[in-house]
Amino acid sequence: MKYQLLRMKIANPIRIVLADDHEIFRDGFKAMIKKQPSVELLGEASDGEELVSIVRLLRPDVVVTDIKMPKMDGLQATKIITSEFPHIGVIALSMIDEESLIVDMMEAGAKGYLLKNAHKNEIVDAIKAVNDHNIYYCDGTSAKLTKLIATSDKIPFNRKSKPELSPKEIDVVLLLCEELTNKEIADRLNLSIRTIEGYRDKIHEKIGAKNSAGVVIYAIRNGIYKI
Repeated sequence: MKYQLLRMKIANPIRIVLADDHEIFRDGFKAMIKKQPSVELLGEASDGEELVSIVRLLRPDVVVTDIKMPKMDGLQATKIITSEFPHIGVIALSMIDEESLIVDMMEAGAKGYLLKNAHKNEIVDAIKAVNDHNIYYCDGTSAKLTKLIATSDKIPFNRKSKPELSPKEIDVVLLLCEELTNKEIADRLNLSIRTIEGYRDKIHEKIGAKNSAGVVIYAIRNGIYKI
């Protein structure tokens, strides 16, 4: 077995396994994770077969896996992992133009996805969210992918009791769905940018969203916004 085992002494970390067929990417990811006290990288794999083997051996909390890999791709590996270990959260790694593959991964049981150029803070946020059994939508989600996810009846979403949004909050949600910026929303509603930022923070807290993609998906799935 070619995968590498890694150990770090961290109190109660989130235990993760990484799979990617590009060694340079894995090296960069490892260097970043070593600086995160809340996350421990247990091991790494270069293909789907190795990933399934290491997961069976180490039983991590979260798996971060590329979609396109040799021998066995991330999609098939995800299906096996989520079937055998439903408590393990899977995060898909993808390129920006792989919308259909991301949807396939989410439908296969992945609880989140990240673009490969995601900021280190977002990577840690995604790991923490999935470890807490929440769904994570990447900040860089395109409008096309957002709508594909929102309209798929096979992809789960954060099931939180439906909150009561104020009329102004609904106005902000609808304008976010139209892909307007904070400044554009502020101009449209004759409010300050800071006020819009405050509304967005409240909306995120109420519906359990981490970013605009989560808000749009929530709005579509709950009939607030019609495509």
